[in-house]
Amino acid sequence: MIFLLIAVIAGYGVHLLYSSWAFGWSGPRPGPQRERESTDRLTELLDNAGLGDLDQRAVLGATLVFAIVGFAFGTLLFAGPLAGLILALFAATTPFGAARLRHERLRNQAHQAWPSLIEEIRLLTGTLGRSIPQATFEVGGRAPESLRVAFAEAEREWLISTDFARALDVLKTQLSHNTADVVAETLLTAHELGGGEVGRRLQALAEDRLTDQQHRRDAAARQAGVRFARWFVLIVPLGMALAGLSIGNGRDAYATGSGQLLVVMALVLIISCWVWAGRIMRLPVEERVFG
Repeated sequence: MIFLLIAVIAGYGVHLLYSSWAFGWSGPRPGPQRERESTDRLTELLDNAGLGDLDQRAVLGATLVFAIVGFAFGTLLFAGPLAGLILALFAATTPFGAARLRHERLRNQAHQAWPSLIEEIRLLTGTLGRSIPQATFEVGGRAPESLRVAFAEAEREWLISTDFARALDVLKTQLSHNTADVVAETLLTAHELGGGEVGRRLQALAEDRLTDQQHRRDAAARQAGVRFARWFVLIVPLGMALAGLSIGNGRDAYATGSGQLLVVMALVLIISCWVWAGRIMRLPVEERVFG
């Protein structure tokens, strides 16, 4: 047995030496070591949730606090750890939900600012004779805060390389939104072709963005009542559960086996309805064509 183990170790050592010499592999692994991605799964999750600008430890700490509060509330109210665990998992998503709302609010603010920015670029290039790159970055310096940083990065690239296409690529990467992609491609086309069609193209683009904004505002207005009613999915069952504490034997009824089963089933249904309602009311996001 010892000789077999020694033979395996020796054979593996020969494999490592040969693979290092022949293929340039490094490390104790039998195959090539994969390069680590620039961002791990947690970082990608935080970026998608709008938490990319926050410290990961602070996010995890807030998630843990909400989970503990949810577990304590569920355990005390329903007299069972299983209900507390379900509420802990639901409460732990609160920081991500709040960050998503903040991210969507900033994105909507930026989306609403584009028509006026495009119109200002049109006036600067047409009336005042500015070049398209100069007008773009001049207007970007007065853009909302959520757009200003991206314009500053793009202007820095323009000053270094004087390549307007590369500068707009930086702008599109920083903003990661279909409207920014369309505006950037329109500005690039107008810059490369020139002529008297620049103003007309920018005006048509501004009108298109205004029409899209109006449609989205109408859709959000129609959903206002439904969004308000969605909160009753949580408020009404919670009120009924609190009222149940003062009826009959109250909390002891929740502690029974059948009571725990019904509580768990009710919590799963409530959370499922809450998530499902949020998904069907979410306005569609435009797919990036030039991203």
